[in-house]
Amino acid sequence: MRVKNHPILGETEAMKTVTFYFNGVPVEGAEGEPIAAALFAAGHVVLHYSQKNDDPRSIFCAIGRCNECRMTVDGRVNVRTCVEPLRAGMVVETQHGHGKIE
Repeated sequence: MRVKNHPILGETEAMKTVTFYFNGVPVEGAEGEPIAAALFAAGHVVLHYSQKNDDPRSIFCAIGRCNECRMTVDGRVNVRTCVEPLRAGMVVETQHGHGKIE
């Protein structure tokens, strides 16, 4: 689910692949890309659940403004994953509502 040859931007440069953990399962993504993009490319589209009705949420604005992509990352709650760069070994977890620190 990645654009490899964009009609205007051309060929995508090769990126270093790293492993991170999503809800305890190893997933691969391109180092430095937004976490949400790596998850979406791996087939994971639900990133967050709303506080009021626990409705599933996914990427909406993709510029860090709307809060729909908030997840818990390395123990930090409410990380906007559409703008947070992916690093090897990150622990990313689906968040319900405002999240909680355990």
